[in-house]
Amino acid sequence: MEAIVAALGGTAWTLVFFVVALSVIVFVHEYGHYIVGRWSGIHSEVFSVGFGPVLFSRTDKRGTRWQFAAIPFGGYVKFLGDADASSVRSGDVSGLTSEERRHTMAGAPLWARAATVAAGPVFNFILTFFLLVGLALAMGAPRDEPTVGSLRAFPFEGPTLQPGDVILAVEGQVTPSWETFRSVTDTLKGQGELAYTVRRGDQELTVNGPHPLAPVVGEVQIRSAAMDAGIREGDIILKAGGQDVRYFDQLPEIVGASKGAPVDLTVWRDGESFEVSLAPRIRTVDDGNGGFTERYLLGLYSGMFFEPAVRSVGPWEAATGAASSMWLMTTTTFSGLWHMIQGAISSCNLSGAIGMAETAGDAARNGLESFIGMLAILSFGVGLLNLFPIPVLDGGHLVFYAYEAVTRRAPSDRALRILTTVGLSLVLTIMLFGLSRDLLCQ
Repeated sequence: MEAIVAALGGTAWTLVFFVVALSVIVFVHEYGHYIVGRWSGIHSEVFSVGFGPVLFSRTDKRGTRWQFAAIPFGGYVKFLGDADASSVRSGDVSGLTSEERRHTMAGAPLWARAATVAAGPVFNFILTFFLLVGLALAMGAPRDEPTVGSLRAFPFEGPTLQPGDVILAVEGQVTPSWETFRSVTDTLKGQGELAYTVRRGDQELTVNGPHPLAPVVGEVQIRSAAMDAGIREGDIILKAGGQDVRYFDQLPEIVGASKGAPVDLTVWRDGESFEVSLAPRIRTVDDGNGGFTERYLLGLYSGMFFEPAVRSVGPWEAATGAASSMWLMTTTTFSGLWHMIQGAISSCNLSGAIGMAETAGDAARNGLESFIGMLAILSFGVGLLNLFPIPVLDGGHLVFYAYEAVTRRAPSDRALRILTTVGLSLVLTIMLFGLSRDLLCQ
């Protein structure tokens, strides 16, 4: 993997995986419009992934031209009778019969138009759901009993835990579940070495081992100072800001006290130590009370000196977990937007095209699971954004259809032109603002 990254170069790597992620999300979104339109009797003339000059195209037996265009940052479906790819205004349909007009977007029943427009975001949500379910099925979940899956490289000498060990007690305190394991070990922070009572095969024995809350890097956050500095999962932080680090939760205090000034770290990796200096970046995090707070962070998540053993997850558990995750994404998104509007959190939490590209590249560097997780979140965000009631977005179309359902008449062409111009200006403003956040915020 590292050789491929070096060969491609950081910028090329980022761009390649951004295009891959965006192409998948756009294809699924536009396919939702296409397939529901086809099911409801609306004919698609063009299905395009990308804009601009056409690189490749073919026309299927239904008369739809499928094409890939040179500018891969978007896509569209052009339905029969549309004046353009936005499907807001209809073109000249005077030469069509009444039966042919039924196959246009403008001539289709209101229910068919609304279903076709809503299908794009809905398909994005479906993609997110299935990606999350697939991740859960592939990765599994930690076993109910604290069980060692694999050991990380760690500067500890002597016999210790082994893969497959079931941890029955720590320092004589029984640990039947991960919850009790965390509770017990949290009370033993004064000890750097602990006695673990384990079941190993048919034997029950006691072995020593490091404290599980040692400063082990469990995960590196995407687009963080730590990732830019090359910190990896499994690295052990020996010192931070000149202070010895015995437990991971010492790091937030040290980093917070720096007030954004660079923090020198001594890192142990595979038997060797090295020095690195990281400038913390201010980030908005959940304060645990339904609000948000800003903190200086390096972008490191804690881990243990061993990986927990996992069990298989059934389809129902995976599905309910995915649904819960999507609900959390929804509430977090709207809560964050509301706090941003109130000025409670920084607008630097918004990202534009550059930020999304960097996110895709960093996720790919973290591995396939990270990339798929990022793809799920990005797909969800695209679906949610498209439901905003802004003309030129799907949500704006649905507002027009709601108006038509109530008044029994469609908005006038003049009103549509004005609202579409306003909507396009608003979307471009949001895009430029997001781009400014990418350039001006760390």
